[in-house]
Amino acid sequence: MRILVTGATGYIGGRLVPRLLDEGHMVRVLVRNPEGLRDVPWAPSVEIVRGDLTDAASVGSAMPGVEVVYYLVHSMGSGRDFEASEELSAQNVAEAACVAGVKRIVYLGGLHPTEGTLSPHLRSRVAVGKILMASGVSTAALQAGTVIGAGSASFEMIRHLTEVLPYMPAPKWVRNFIQPIAVRDVLHYLIGAATLPADVNRTFDIGGPDVLRYGQMMNGYAVEAGLAQRPIASLPVLTPWLASQWVNLVTPIPRALAVPIIASLQYDCVVHESDIDTYIPKPDGGLTGYRASVRLALGKMRDGQVETSWRNSSIAGAPSDPLPSDPGWAGHTVFTDLREHHSEAPVGDLWSVVEGIGGNNGWYSFPVAWAARGWLDKVVGGVGLRRGRRDAIRLQKGDAIDFWRVEDIDRGHFLRLRAEMKLPGRAWLELHTEADPAGGSIYRQRAVFFPAGLAGRIYWAAVLPFHGIIFSEMARRIAATATVRSQPAS
Repeated sequence: MRILVTGATGYIGGRLVPRLLDEGHMVRVLVRNPEGLRDVPWAPSVEIVRGDLTDAASVGSAMPGVEVVYYLVHSMGSGRDFEASEELSAQNVAEAACVAGVKRIVYLGGLHPTEGTLSPHLRSRVAVGKILMASGVSTAALQAGTVIGAGSASFEMIRHLTEVLPYMPAPKWVRNFIQPIAVRDVLHYLIGAATLPADVNRTFDIGGPDVLRYGQMMNGYAVEAGLAQRPIASLPVLTPWLASQWVNLVTPIPRALAVPIIASLQYDCVVHESDIDTYIPKPDGGLTGYRASVRLALGKMRDGQVETSWRNSSIAGAPSDPLPSDPGWAGHTVFTDLREHHSEAPVGDLWSVVEGIGGNNGWYSFPVAWAARGWLDKVVGGVGLRRGRRDAIRLQKGDAIDFWRVEDIDRGHFLRLRAEMKLPGRAWLELHTEADPAGGSIYRQRAVFFPAGLAGRIYWAAVLPFHGIIFSEMARRIAATATVRSQPAS
């Protein structure tokens, strides 16, 4: 089929497109900014049309020949008039799809209560669904709750709140019930909805197998992330507006997104009917439970295999993986220290210094500081610096080097060391060498730290001034040592 996807630069759209391509469909995407797809691996395989859903002419220009339209856009966080903007966009798509003879519209909205006053965000989601279902084109309006996957704004809020706060004072909505769903299951239903019978024009609730309180979701994340469960106190005095300011303070989630998300959490968001099962079978193995969804979002191993990353795939990786089009605040918090130095030595001589690092050769900067760090590690039950190294010249994958372990090596070019000292998080040190086109060689060094909870963030802040000195001197002296060793003997 020829399919048009709106919202292809968004969280769901960016993960749906490669699955549609895998199914053999021809995909066209309508985006306001095609440059946003520049680094996305599936971009060369689709037809890209520049346009804006609020512009009826550009919407119409994307419709010819299309059989199925996916409506995956929302204006949450775009300003006070987002409801009017969403209704205009939906009306333009509805009219253009009807004129073009589109056979099916598939829309993703949100789970919501069947009675009572809704938040502006949920109210707008409902209004969009009604407009599309009244278009004259058969529409499947899927309604999902919290989507679990790296990059989902709702999941990222859970991630950052849980990791940053050892104790969480929270509004009373932490006791509300939510039925989260794994992003892979959302995609399963979206793909299946494209081939529903022509007379199906209605909403469908979709959700995972677990119904949890929001506080239970946070502590389920904590367990999977290796953190202690968080004491949570429900405070009725925190209004949605105050709660959104607090979330914006302690997480990188933009306030414009935090406000509508938190306003929506005032309600129980659970599945009221499961009619979708009549039309679309559950995925092989069943729907993914919440804890398993979190494991996938964290990139943890499943059945002994690590989920494929988009970086290693020509078209599609795991839907729980991050994408280049995801916002900068998405994903696990990571701290890095980058250093680069030029050496007059040939790249082979520079590499020999890199491969000989540690053990008796030391770490090329402030040996007293490295010795102190090793002693502290030993005191708290770590391995310290006494392991040295197996071979003074060559390294193999798996070798121990003091309190590091060789995780990967591309001899002559790249060495990655995984920290095995006691840390409130996970750390790596990457050393790169390459020839400089202008002569000599270039040394690049990157320290990477994934903090575990608040303790990890405090640790990084505490050692940051020392890193500025130690890692800078280490990079400078490695490059300088290679230069000196490459000089002919006098």
